[in-house]
Amino acid sequence: MTLPSKVLFIDLSKRAFHVESRPNLFKEYIGGTGVAANLLLDYCPKNADPLGPDNPIIFAVGPLTGLYPLASKTVAMFKSPLTGNLGESHAGGRSAVAIRSAGYGAIVIVGSSETPVYLAVHGDSVNFRDASGIWGIVHSVTVGRVVRELEPHSGMRTIMRIGGAGENLVSYACVTTETYRHFGRLGLGAVFGSKKLKALVVPGNESIEVDDMKKYRETYDSIYRKAVDSPIMKKYHDIGTAVNVSPLNQLKAIPVMNLKRSYSPEVEDISGEKLVENYLGRRIACTHCPVACIHIAALREPYEREPYFFKTSMISYDYEPIYSLGSMLGIFDIPGFLKLMDTVEAWGLDAMSLGVALAWATEAFEKGLITEKETLDLKLQWGDHQTYMKAVEFVARSSTDFYRSLGKGVEYVSSIYGGENFALSFGSNEMAGYHTGPLCYVNYLTGMRHSHLDSAGYSLDQRMLNKGELLNPDEAAEQLFKEESWRQILSSLVVCFFARGIYDSGTISNSFEALGVFVDEQEMLELGSRILEKKLEFKIREGFSPENLRIPNRILETESPHGKINEEYLRETIKAYYNFTKLGKKS
Repeated sequence: MTLPSKVLFIDLSKRAFHVESRPNLFKEYIGGTGVAANLLLDYCPKNADPLGPDNPIIFAVGPLTGLYPLASKTVAMFKSPLTGNLGESHAGGRSAVAIRSAGYGAIVIVGSSETPVYLAVHGDSVNFRDASGIWGIVHSVTVGRVVRELEPHSGMRTIMRIGGAGENLVSYACVTTETYRHFGRLGLGAVFGSKKLKALVVPGNESIEVDDMKKYRETYDSIYRKAVDSPIMKKYHDIGTAVNVSPLNQLKAIPVMNLKRSYSPEVEDISGEKLVENYLGRRIACTHCPVACIHIAALREPYEREPYFFKTSMISYDYEPIYSLGSMLGIFDIPGFLKLMDTVEAWGLDAMSLGVALAWATEAFEKGLITEKETLDLKLQWGDHQTYMKAVEFVARSSTDFYRSLGKGVEYVSSIYGGENFALSFGSNEMAGYHTGPLCYVNYLTGMRHSHLDSAGYSLDQRMLNKGELLNPDEAAEQLFKEESWRQILSSLVVCFFARGIYDSGTISNSFEALGVFVDEQEMLELGSRILEKKLEFKIREGFSPENLRIPNRILETESPHGKINEEYLRETIKAYYNFTKLGKKS
């Protein structure tokens, strides 16, 4: 069995490429996040402009990619134009298996092109294609369709591309892959746009050999059975992540109208169950995943002037967009939400950051901090999806100074126009859809990506609610740190976080054993914290300090399932968290 070791380096400025074999890097840091963090430290100069040629784009996959179920994600790492610091985003679809089957463990893209370009990686060759004809096409799906027709080798192929928002350098523009999957968070689309990189195509046609086919088959079947028999995976197959909408609403833990409230009976009208019963068109799975959690709604709309003729749009949805473009904006009708979602997808924007930004803008409009002069005559109102659709285009086009500021995130726009108390960002990354208690916010503030998936504080909040009390700051910090450390292993393999209950340390060891590789479980646990330290090393180098973290007052005002959140508890737990890291060890 040959583990991933080849790194493809592409220089857009020189239109050159080369391949390096880095077996020691992959042996020491597995793949995915571990490898990408090291490459980012090596190839991103200190204080590099996130939208400058020095900012690298790094894609990395793992040793289980292409071999085992649910090891189906690609890690992207870069310096984020949204936060000015560590950018990391994960995407499924076909990207991971395509990169691995092309023979690579990682791809590093540096420099910038003078003219629009798209990259086509065909085995040992990288083609720099003229993208002048597709630069300016704002719809990311259209871009994918055009590139698909231009490039040979259909099949196990990934087409990553940006829409209009990426071209216009919106700080939370995303990269779309396989139409319904995204490198969503932290602005990779803007980094593509800054390099005049419209798309990246990677077809894979190499097979992966294993040493012990019998052991491999047994391990594969065991993981597969766990995946299809798991009640958690079944709910994600049946209803998707949208299954969480109703329980979080009943828990009074879902942000409504910029977190003015954490519950509304109207949220039930946009629940996962309602979507499945009335709008589900199909389910899609990432490559090598038996779960098919990707749910696609079929929205059927009549043409205005053509009776009995209908347009059917296929629109993907998940829990997070339902929160950010639904409850967060007071949109409680499914057709309105889906139309807004379709507009966001077309322009290539991160749904979470955009939804939080529009929620801030709506409240700022209510309070008179901004007026129709700033909004180009739009009257922003809760629940008005048609007005929000127009606002999305203004943001994506960076139409005015205000919309350009809104496209830099709520941390930035509130520093210009006011309203910091209800600007819901943490470490400059907009919040996810959980108001479950204090630990979800400790997670947002301490997580290396400032993402809810860094250490799953929302889950720990709910477990503590069942126990009837919170952990003390030291205990809470320790659990969050251990969870985030372990997730570095999963994101280095790269395993979908939905499968974290399946890929325990024993299963991972068995997976490697079938490939002829011995993995010590204790060393694996220690490696997770080392990878976390690598990320923190980059963040500190780029100016991050926990003392500078802002806590929005709104999260302290709105009742959570644990009651009102105590700011002192938050700060004590944040301090305790960093005591487990090199920051705490130095003090």
